Amino acid sequence: MSLIVQKFGGTSVGSTDRIQNVAQRVLAARRAGHQVVVVVSAMAGDTNRLVTLAQAVSSQPFGREYDVLVASGEQVSIALLALAINEAGGKARSFLAHQIRLRTEGVHAKARVASIEAPILSDALSQGEVCVVAGFQGMNERGDITTLGRGGSDTTAVALAAALEADVCEIYTDVDGVYTADPRIVGNARKIERISYEEMLELASMGAKVLQTRSVEFALKYLVPVHVRSSFDESEGSWVVAEDYEMDGEVMEQVVVRAVTCDTNEARISLIGVPDQPGIAYKVFRPLSEREIVVDMIIQNASREEGRTDLTFTVPKADATEAEGIMHDVVEALGARGVKADAGVAKLSVVGVGMRTHSGVATRAFEVLSANGINIQMISTSEIKISMVIAERFSELAVRCLHEAFELGTDT
Repeated sequence: MSLIVQKFGGTSVGSTDRIQNVAQRVLAARRAGHQVVVVVSAMAGDTNRLVTLAQAVSSQPFGREYDVLVASGEQVSIALLALAINEAGGKARSFLAHQIRLRTEGVHAKARVASIEAPILSDALSQGEVCVVAGFQGMNERGDITTLGRGGSDTTAVALAAALEADVCEIYTDVDGVYTADPRIVGNARKIERISYEEMLELASMGAKVLQTRSVEFALKYLVPVHVRSSFDESEGSWVVAEDYEMDGEVMEQVVVRAVTCDTNEARISLIGVPDQPGIAYKVFRPLSEREIVVDMIIQNASREEGRTDLTFTVPKADATEAEGIMHDVVEALGARGVKADAGVAKLSVVGVGMRTHSGVATRAFEVLSANGINIQMISTSEIKISMVIAERFSELAVRCLHEAFELGTDT
């Protein structure tokens, strides 16, 4: 008997009809002989509604009480799903984070999973019950409710799959898999049957919204096979696995370029005329780290003024205002010349494990963008990724051009 962890997002449980459909899908897995743990997000729109309520009564709602409030959406959905499964003839029990001892560390609203001790789930599974677990939430060392950030239910599901040594973690969503590009932008984008953890991690961190970044990190660390599937049909989705993972006797092909993605939720911040001396970078980025602001691409270049340098980096657009404010304080403390912020940028990325052994991908990407009059503002590379910051207004054109240039689409 295999153990499956299934995760259903807010759209999948967005109404009572859809919750009943999920119940039938869960029961089908039980009838097939599987033990099932289900992780559920809040019903579509509920978290946004709760955030709006918090903002209506507080100018600074983030913190302990914010997490208490927004975590309540998952309590509603797990209870409804457990009721629906029981009504349909199954046996189900709902569980909150503190009941499965899902401990977190870090700040509220951006907590990270530290450990899971879930003997209560093992006991329930041994009794033939379906375990319905609240995603997105955890508990810190003080016993306070914490939340894992947007998309945190993905992380809950993969972390549970790792803790329970599940055979697979199925992520059910409103798309039927991972594509070579956003199908809304590229009409002939192709669904990817299998993609490596490393490639999926790059795509997730570069703006692909199919899986949350930390969930892929968990899957990679504990080698949890992840199957991204549609909630609304029975079609095969996309498997996120190790490069050498065998399915049907075949090892995944290492294509040169797997996908093209573009993240428009980026902002660029430049510090002008920073003193060029040891320790400056630490002084610039330490206050951002203390506020849990993630810095991505970083470029330092020579300034026209001797003894000074310009420092440019990107942050999530949602953190741009706060980051800019912090940088004004840093500039004043360091005696730098000023700060410039630009929220009208996008991060364009080309990803593929085959880039490790093939040259010329960067050259081809630069050639295509140049031919279409798209200027590159920043460049960052890794073994399997090339990322470029461009003006946001060119983002869709850039994706379509690169997707065509690397022949990633279907023939139709």
